[in-house]
Amino acid sequence: MDLITVREIRTPRLRSDIAFAPGEQPLGGGTWLFSEPQPGLTGLVDLTALGWEPVTRTETHLVVAATCTIRDLTRIPRDDSWPAHALLRQCADSLLASFKIWNVATVGGNVATALPAGAMTSLLTSLDAVAVLWGPGDSERRMPVADLVTGVRTTALAPAEVIRSFEIPLTSLTSRVAFRRISLSNLGRSGALVLGRVDPSGERVLTITAATPRPVQLRFDEAPTAGALRDAVDRVDDWYDDPHGAPDWRRAMTSLFAEEIRSELA
Repeated sequence: MDLITVREIRTPRLRSDIAFAPGEQPLGGGTWLFSEPQPGLTGLVDLTALGWEPVTRTETHLVVAATCTIRDLTRIPRDDSWPAHALLRQCADSLLASFKIWNVATVGGNVATALPAGAMTSLLTSLDAVAVLWGPGDSERRMPVADLVTGVRTTALAPAEVIRSFEIPLTSLTSRVAFRRISLSNLGRSGALVLGRVDPSGERVLTITAATPRPVQLRFDEAPTAGALRDAVDRVDDWYDDPHGAPDWRRAMTSLFAEEIRSELA
């Protein structure tokens, strides 16, 4: 879609160039931004011009740049010590996007758009990733992705703040994982996406997305009983309602998937 109100697209080269005048927004891949009208948008600041390395690895983390494309994410070499590597492709496939979208859509853009069915939000939340946020000047802060997305199309990003990267603990990638997803149609938007993880310490983490307006995590120090898990899911009191699924159906599917994952990871 043509954004007829945009008068300027700026391409920053340095961090100090990342600034936003009234009416300006950051631009990643733009696959959502250009998909519908954007009233009041007068300018774009193209973060991809900064040339951030898509993926780097430290001794403790896998660091994914906010401008890393979905294609680059799926091409991270498999490490036999990373059982959770499978989630990268499973969550990318959940976007139900063509290769054209994969080539330009960014991980950071998917998270910042804050849609309940945002598959990169699902992936990063399930792996306990932390978002590195850049603010005006040299300010920087970190926030779990689970807390960054606060609702439908809302985030905890402060004005003029952008996502620089996501830090995924390597210990999360060495976890055993399980994946469940359902939609109302074969190629429909996710109605419920549930991810399970057994941390090397033995902690169990169940991540619920798409079925809820924001990510929900249920954590257990040890394997829960079927009843304890069911009670934990029942205590979730905010289920999303849109044409892609009614709240009662989403709740029922989540409860079913949670028990399947509990059994699979037992």
